[in-house]
Amino acid sequence: MQYDLSNNPVFEAKPFLKWAGGKKQLIETIESKFPDEIKSSRKIDKYFEPFVGGGALFFYLMSNYHISEAYIYDINRELILTYEAIKNNPNELIEELKVLSDEYIPKPQDERKEMFLDIRQKFNDAIPDFDFDNYNDDYIQRAAYTIFMNKTCFNGLFRLNRNMEFNVPHGRYKKPLICDEENIRNVSEALQHTTIVCGSFLESEDLIDDKSLVYLDPPYRPISNTSNFNTYAGNDFNDDSQRELGEYYKRISDKGAKAILSKIGKRFLIIWKIILWKLAFSIV
Repeated sequence: MQYDLSNNPVFEAKPFLKWAGGKKQLIETIESKFPDEIKSSRKIDKYFEPFVGGGALFFYLMSNYHISEAYIYDINRELILTYEAIKNNPNELIEELKVLSDEYIPKPQDERKEMFLDIRQKFNDAIPDFDFDNYNDDYIQRAAYTIFMNKTCFNGLFRLNRNMEFNVPHGRYKKPLICDEENIRNVSEALQHTTIVCGSFLESEDLIDDKSLVYLDPPYRPISNTSNFNTYAGNDFNDDSQRELGEYYKRISDKGAKAILSKIGKRFLIIWKIILWKLAFSIV
């Protein structure tokens, strides 16, 4: 990673996917909750984001702070696969995306939809036999499909059904930016010294210590049966998961970690206050 004379990174990375619940508009508010020593020095010893999602805050920090160690986690295996492909093979991924973009953009709307549905079907058909546990060349094309569908589907959603299949319909965009070459290269640069884990937030706990800054942005708890956005990974983050997260928060706080938790809506915040009432934590 390259740094300027003030020891800050010299690239600007941003999320490479549209992501429900992204925190791009709240970065300034979240940053205001950082300890003064971090804000003044622009240095973070160890940064953890156990629910990385689209990574708006993560990429901002990697572009504006000197971070000695960074760790990102998510249970969404398709998302983590794409992070890994960008980290390991940005050039090959860019070439795949250029091919998809060059084919898709000139087509009329009905043929665009046909192409989208064909790729979605290929993406879903590959699931039973795909090796999600061992990085290989197949990750590059699958990551390209993920980015392509995210940029061309309805409202930029990423949603998986119980069979872990992508089920968002085709969208209608005049000229979607399918291949953002410059950003993919910047994202790859940001990921070079980042540990990427497909797994539960709990897997981060043993590595967290009093030198750690932890940002937690858990899936939202739905307030009705029709407002459930937790199935972006094909799994529910239910009340038991929320309580488990509360206990995790207490444990890492007891270690001395500097932890920031995004609230999950006013209604459920009451439960959080009961679970965490002894903790002096920041909620943004």
